[in-house]
Amino acid sequence: MKTLQGLCIGAGYFSQFHFDAWQRIPEVQIVGVCDTNQDAAQARADEFGIPQVFGDVSDALRDLDLDFVDIITRPDTHMALVEQIAPLGLAMICQKPLAPDAAQLNSIMAAIRQAKVPFMVHENFRFQPWYREIKKLLNDGVIGSKLHSLYFQSRPGDGWGADAYLDRQPYFREMPRLLIYETGVHFIDTFRYLAGEVEEVFAVLRRLNPVIQGEDTGLVTFRFASGAIGVWDANRYNEGTAADPRYTFGRFLVEGDGGSIRLDDDGRIFVHPLGQSEAEHQYARNHHGFASDCVFATQSHFVDQLRAGADFETSGEEYLKTLKVQEAVYLSAEKNVPVSPTAVSSSLGG
Repeated sequence: MKTLQGLCIGAGYFSQFHFDAWQRIPEVQIVGVCDTNQDAAQARADEFGIPQVFGDVSDALRDLDLDFVDIITRPDTHMALVEQIAPLGLAMICQKPLAPDAAQLNSIMAAIRQAKVPFMVHENFRFQPWYREIKKLLNDGVIGSKLHSLYFQSRPGDGWGADAYLDRQPYFREMPRLLIYETGVHFIDTFRYLAGEVEEVFAVLRRLNPVIQGEDTGLVTFRFASGAIGVWDANRYNEGTAADPRYTFGRFLVEGDGGSIRLDDDGRIFVHPLGQSEAEHQYARNHHGFASDCVFATQSHFVDQLRAGADFETSGEEYLKTLKVQEAVYLSAEKNVPVSPTAVSSSLGG
């Protein structure tokens, strides 16, 4: 079986999790790393044993024999990279957010559609082991056959004070959209994974820390086509009590006609059938990498589906549905009315 050869573009903070995961997937060899900051690229190459370092994407694409490219850069760079890579016929996996605005997003989607290349969004939250396990429990009817509600409360507490976000991702401070665009989109996608398509949202968004540009607090309600409802209650300013607030990012309650499932801050799952006592449900999780090694699970899915010629769970077309919900959330907050994702379809590629 041929080893897939990949190029990683981007050597910033989150790239460490990508490189670590690729290193543990036996079917993959990362043969190059590219970053405009060549010192950062060289540091990643030295850390993970990558043979070639580039400061220019054109040079890397010309000199390397590649099967795929992993794009780990800021959203405002994605359009140019995708438009450069797609005509070469190379598969891509690209970090989210996909683009800073609708125009760039539509250009990305147009390039993918025209070239007909495999494209996956690196949306790793749905690949966190607790969500995979909760999905399995729902499919197995452990809390009944009808889903009633989803409720997630998130308090990572990393956005308060004058130095908020500076130590890890300082560009967060300048983003005109923050909470929903950078964090909430993960949960929109996860809610869709667990409960199906969203018919309507209502959102209240606020900014609590005056040193940043975008919103850092939100209360978003979802109405699903299935009849279920969802609530995402998030605040990056205030702190919760979790030892590691970025492990699960909060607490989750899922209710159905036969009981409930509860996720705590430590990734433990508890099942409470109606009329019975709550009990912990055992399953596999760990503390490797980011959020129980979900980057490894995400990239493994990319490799498995690419080899099989099968669709990715978070293909560009599929992820567009998540982004339409995201835009509906912003429109709802702006207009102070419920909004259907279909109301933003025309601005986001159909």
